[in-house]
Amino acid sequence: MENMSSSLYFIIPALGGYTLTSLYLLKNPHILHRKRRTAFNCTHISHRGGSGERIESTMEAFSHAVQQGTEMLEMDCHLTRDGHVVVSHDENLLRQTGQDVTISSLSLEEMPLYKERMEVTFFAGHYSTGTDRKFALLEDVFRMFPNMPINIEIKEENTMLIQKNTNMPYSFSISRGMQLLLLFYSGLLPFVPLGESFLQFYLPRIINRTYIPEERILKSRLVISFIEKLTMRKSLLKHLVSRGIQVHLFVCNEEQDITAAFKTGATGVMTDYPTLLSNYLSRQRNQD
Repeated sequence: MENMSSSLYFIIPALGGYTLTSLYLLKNPHILHRKRRTAFNCTHISHRGGSGERIESTMEAFSHAVQQGTEMLEMDCHLTRDGHVVVSHDENLLRQTGQDVTISSLSLEEMPLYKERMEVTFFAGHYSTGTDRKFALLEDVFRMFPNMPINIEIKEENTMLIQKNTNMPYSFSISRGMQLLLLFYSGLLPFVPLGESFLQFYLPRIINRTYIPEERILKSRLVISFIEKLTMRKSLLKHLVSRGIQVHLFVCNEEQDITAAFKTGATGVMTDYPTLLSNYLSRQRNQD
């Protein structure tokens, strides 16, 4: 008992000192870390090119979003059998085209057209249409919008790809996001260097309201409430922003969600409705 008591005299002050130092550095990150500078800052991000206003991921959708003033286009890519990089969220085309085939099994010429009318994934019960139903090539997107930041989601963990593109800004992966939370709650985050330039995450309040997930565990209100309390910490997001890391919350398709995202500490919002977000931001600027 005496040994334990004597140990506590050292342990308690050490823990107290560690906690106070961690909290101080959380609020003042520039003491240890130089603020990251990126070539662009994006407040307005169009999810799949704005899939609520045009058919998702088509050149028409991307062009429309740019016309509405978006500052970043978000998209996903897959490889065809003959080696073309196609812009598409799904590898299997059943949802998008009605044909139960995969992109990797098709040549570019065999790619079917999008459906004439598609439900918006993150706004259940709402649909989009458009005149363009062709799958876009990534190279055509780059050619059409050479100065537009493009957010490409890689569907698999690939550290080699990141290591070979060290100059390209990248976002936290799921596993790195989990590490980020662990570092934050253990108090270690202020001491650890971060290579990422973006944190992109669900705004939890949309789950089971505008976005209906397939995963059974995410259908529980208790689980979503826990995720929201765990992740939507203003002190965490403020610390990341202070270190020059942009925080984008998605997919916000109603004004109340856009407001909630910015109040939480997001630097940018991703939406399926670029016109809605543009009008919202315009009103905010006029009020200021």
